[in-house]
Amino acid sequence: MRKTLHSRHNEIFLDMLRLSREDVRLRQTDLAHRLGRGQGTVSKTERGERRLDVIELRDWLLAMDLDFVAFMRELDHRLRRHPTTDRRLLGGTSRARR
Repeated sequence: MRKTLHSRHNEIFLDMLRLSREDVRLRQTDLAHRLGRGQGTVSKTERGERRLDVIELRDWLLAMDLDFVAFMRELDHRLRRHPTTDRRLLGGTSRARR
Protein backbone atom coordinates (compact mmCIF):
# COMPACT_ATOMS: atom_id res chain seq x y z
CA MET A 1 0.00 0.00 0.00
CA ARG A 2 1.16 3.49 -0.85
CA LYS A 3 2.47 5.76 1.93
CA THR A 4 -0.17 8.25 3.02
CA LEU A 5 1.93 10.65 5.08
CA HIS A 6 2.19 13.23 2.31
CA SER A 7 -1.08 12.47 0.57
CA ARG A 8 -3.99 14.82 -0.02
CA HIS A 9 -6.08 12.62 2.26
CA ASN A 10 -3.63 13.11 5.12
CA GLU A 11 -3.61 16.88 4.53
CA ILE A 12 -7.41 16.88 4.83
CA PHE A 13 -7.22 14.87 8.07
CA LEU A 14 -4.58 17.17 9.56
CA ASP A 15 -6.55 20.27 8.58
CA MET A 16 -9.65 18.84 10.25
CA LEU A 17 -7.69 17.99 13.38
CA ARG A 18 -6.19 21.50 13.65
CA LEU A 19 -9.43 23.29 12.78
CA SER A 20 -11.32 21.19 15.32
CA ARG A 21 -8.90 22.29 18.03
CA GLU A 22 -9.19 25.91 16.96
CA ASP A 23 -13.01 25.70 16.78
CA VAL A 24 -13.16 24.71 20.46
CA ARG A 25 -10.76 27.57 21.20
CA LEU A 26 -7.89 25.49 22.51
CA ARG A 27 -4.28 26.40 22.00
CA GLN A 28 -1.80 23.63 21.32
CA THR A 29 -0.56 24.00 24.89
CA ASP A 30 -4.10 23.64 26.24
CA LEU A 31 -4.68 20.41 24.32
CA ALA A 32 -1.25 19.11 25.29
CA HIS A 33 -2.04 19.74 28.95
CA ARG A 34 -5.35 17.87 28.67
CA LEU A 35 -3.52 14.96 27.01
CA GLY A 36 -0.66 14.95 29.50
CA ARG A 37 1.79 15.59 26.66
CA GLY A 38 4.09 18.38 25.59
CA GLN A 39 3.05 21.14 23.20
CA GLY A 40 5.66 19.88 20.74
CA THR A 41 3.77 16.61 20.36
CA VAL A 42 0.61 18.47 19.33
CA SER A 43 2.58 20.67 16.95
CA LYS A 44 4.40 17.75 15.31
CA THR A 45 1.14 15.86 14.93
CA GLU A 46 -0.67 18.78 13.34
CA ARG A 47 2.24 19.32 10.93
CA GLY A 48 2.25 15.64 9.97
CA GLU A 49 5.65 14.86 11.49
CA ARG A 50 4.07 12.50 14.01
CA ARG A 51 1.17 10.13 13.34
CA LEU A 52 -1.79 9.25 15.52
CA ASP A 53 -3.18 5.77 15.76
CA VAL A 54 -6.94 5.39 16.10
CA ILE A 55 -6.80 5.06 19.91
CA GLU A 56 -4.74 8.25 20.21
CA LEU A 57 -7.12 10.04 17.84
CA ARG A 58 -10.04 9.04 20.06
CA ASP A 59 -8.19 10.44 23.10
CA TRP A 60 -7.44 13.70 21.26
CA LEU A 61 -11.06 14.13 20.29
CA LEU A 62 -12.25 13.34 23.82
CA ALA A 63 -9.78 15.93 25.15
CA MET A 64 -11.47 18.46 22.87
CA ASP A 65 -14.97 17.26 23.89
CA LEU A 66 -15.64 16.11 20.32
CA ASP A 67 -17.51 13.01 19.23
CA PHE A 68 -15.23 10.42 17.62
CA VAL A 69 -17.90 8.94 15.35
CA ALA A 70 -19.09 12.36 14.16
CA PHE A 71 -15.48 13.37 13.40
CA MET A 72 -14.91 10.16 11.43
CA ARG A 73 -18.13 10.61 9.46
CA GLU A 74 -17.11 14.14 8.50
CA LEU A 75 -13.61 12.97 7.62
CA ASP A 76 -15.04 10.22 5.42
CA HIS A 77 -17.34 12.73 3.73
CA ARG A 78 -14.43 15.04 2.94
CA LEU A 79 -12.14 12.24 1.78
CA ARG A 80 -14.77 10.95 -0.65
CA ARG A 81 -14.51 14.28 -2.50
CA HIS A 82 -10.86 13.39 -3.21
CA PRO A 83 -10.82 9.77 -4.38
CA THR A 84 -7.72 7.67 -3.94
CA THR A 85 -5.42 7.09 -6.88
CA ASP A 86 -4.30 3.72 -5.53
CA ARG A 87 -5.87 1.24 -7.96
CA ARG A 88 -5.68 -1.57 -5.41
CA LEU A 89 -8.23 0.26 -3.28
CA LEU A 90 -10.62 1.15 -6.07
CA GLY A 91 -13.68 -1.08 -6.29
CA GLY A 92 -12.86 -2.87 -3.03
CA THR A 93 -15.56 -1.29 -0.88
CA SER A 94 -17.72 -4.42 -0.77
CA ARG A 95 -14.95 -6.38 0.98
CA ALA A 96 -14.52 -3.66 3.59
CA ARG A 97 -18.19 -3.90 4.62
CA ARG A 98 -18.10 -7.57 5.55
